[in-house]
Amino acid sequence: VQLQASGGGLVQAGGSLRLSCAASGRSFSGYGMGWFRQAPGKEREFVAGVSWSGGTIEYADSVKGRFTISRDNAKNTVYLQMNGLKPEDTAVYYCAAIPGVPRTQATLYAYWGQGTLVTVSS
Repeated sequence: VQLQASGGGLVQAGGSLRLSCAASGRSFSGYGMGWFRQAPGKEREFVAGVSWSGGTIEYADSVKGRFTISRDNAKNTVYLQMNGLKPEDTAVYYCAAIPGVPRTQATLYAYWGQGTLVTVSS
């Protein structure tokens, strides 16, 4: 089972990035997908999550109105569109899979990707 995150990079404040997370190795039918991030010296925090059907979507308050999560089940891929990036969004971003609906607790997720670094300069 693999989750491969990509799309990170260096961007100026106010800019945009789109992260992708491709799943392989098993069927993720029925699994929710989440994005988390971890900044240096800080704990990993929930960013956004989406259910298998797309009917349940959750965002952290800090990214509401700026980030959009989506998924393409035919491609086994989940996306995180990040607009209006701020320096405080700088972190390693991880995708993860959870049975059922997305939750904010990282410990409930069964599978994790390797992370992709997002750096936002001021």
